[in-house]
Amino acid sequence: MHSENAKNEPGESRNFIEEIIEDDLRSGKHTSIQTRFPPEPNGYLHIGHAKAICLNFGLAEKYGGKCNLRYDDTNPSAEEQEYVDSILADIRWLGFEPANVLFTSDYFQQLYEWAVQLIRDGKAYVDFSTSEEIAKLKGTPTTPGTPSKFRDSTPEDNLAFFEKMKNGEYPDGHCVLRAKIDLASPNMHLRDPYLYRIKRAHHHRTGNDWAIYPMYDWAHGQSDSIEHITHSICTLEFVPHRALYDWCIEQLGIFPSKQYEFARLNLNYTVMSKRKLLQLVNEGYVNGWDDPRMPTISGLRRRGYTPASLREFAKRVGVAKRENIIDVGLLEFCVREDLNKTALRRFAVLDPLKVVITNYPEGKIEWLETENNPEDQDAGNRELAFSRELYIERDDFMENPPPKYFRLSPGGMVRLKSAFIIECTDVKKDASGEITAVHCRYVPESRSGQDTSGLKVKGVIHWLSAAHTRRAEVRLYDRLFQVEDPAAEEDFKKAINPDSLQILANAQVEPALTGAVAGEHFQFTRLGYFCADPDSTAELPVFNRTVTLRDSWAKMAGK
Repeated sequence: MHSENAKNEPGESRNFIEEIIEDDLRSGKHTSIQTRFPPEPNGYLHIGHAKAICLNFGLAEKYGGKCNLRYDDTNPSAEEQEYVDSILADIRWLGFEPANVLFTSDYFQQLYEWAVQLIRDGKAYVDFSTSEEIAKLKGTPTTPGTPSKFRDSTPEDNLAFFEKMKNGEYPDGHCVLRAKIDLASPNMHLRDPYLYRIKRAHHHRTGNDWAIYPMYDWAHGQSDSIEHITHSICTLEFVPHRALYDWCIEQLGIFPSKQYEFARLNLNYTVMSKRKLLQLVNEGYVNGWDDPRMPTISGLRRRGYTPASLREFAKRVGVAKRENIIDVGLLEFCVREDLNKTALRRFAVLDPLKVVITNYPEGKIEWLETENNPEDQDAGNRELAFSRELYIERDDFMENPPPKYFRLSPGGMVRLKSAFIIECTDVKKDASGEITAVHCRYVPESRSGQDTSGLKVKGVIHWLSAAHTRRAEVRLYDRLFQVEDPAAEEDFKKAINPDSLQILANAQVEPALTGAVAGEHFQFTRLGYFCADPDSTAELPVFNRTVTLRDSWAKMAGK
């Protein structure tokens, strides 16, 4: 598909990678494009990976190409099948399907044979120096490196040494295979980099077949070439690696894949390092990789983020050449925008306070209509029971209110949403002075949609009939860290927010919410957006707060 046929939105600007692709297609350099997403199966994917997924799969989709999922499984000691499975599940949840599901381990034999080719050509050698000696001999960015005493070993000797490495005849760390490039290069990555190391570890796919494993810089470009990747898109930290990527491909004379770099996603109030995320999991600061406070895709999914909201977030962040930190408020704005259109509205009272309507007949029940989603006319209405005893939020009543307080207070009036106007006439307390109930009278003529009372009230609050509720557990999640850049702290774990999770065990919800399916989204009227959690049971539904209703981003967007 040529660039003029690409799916561009009206007035949509192209990022620099799209411009490169369109130039390549227009010039005939490529007749179609092939991208790849190459995660290491050593942890769960996070929001930064979501951006990379949207970019790689999105480019292939836009330009009629294909995108492979290729697991970079070259470090067996850190890899698990659990991670392999979770990565594919995350990609599919985001709405993408890989053209092929591949593994770098698929190419271990070919990579080995190409390494043998470099050795025969005098472009690689086995070095028996210690890692400390090799680091010292590499020099500094301003001083050239010094040749190892093994650098000029003959190809025949190096082939024999490399064969012994492969056969497991040397212990781990005894020697490495290095490319023979340029010890005076200002790019340290070209100063005879490692290609293979000895590592006896059980591989999740190849078992114990290999005693040597390729380094990322050796496996990356050659795997791209095997798959005929036209545009190998990496993050900016791989800019210095590009020269080695090109060198390896040129020496082997194979398909010339090209690497391009963009700025990785940095999000405030979180950490994106897999090592740090693993610490949080292993040391019990969170409840697993899918804890809703985690920036992992599985954590965001459990919290209630939608695929559409993450794709929109990736689109708004864009593709840049310079690093920057994105405000987490933008991510929250994107999920609010999506859920506002799709989430059904439901009443929930998180901290219940009993209200007794003293002039409402005992035993009487009325069924009142309220909308399921005012943003979706097809969503229809539902009925709510109204009775003498109700629950309201404790925060919606104040005995001694400040000026311009428009909720319920002694002698004050509010409208119960989709119901009646009530007036507080009395307050009941226990021996300790805690308010246990509020007595009110209702105005029968003030029924919503049929109001003939002539009364005007400024406050509207939600409610539930006490005899028609179900108990639920509600988990209120907040940011996991208290500082904008926890990774910059001396100990990032000391910046953890102690109030990042509040569990409300006695929330009251509409009966319809009892059957909520895990992952189902709702707007709890006036409270925020919530998602049914997998911990839910028929006896006790559990809901996670995704986001509150509004924030500064909504104001900026004119919402």
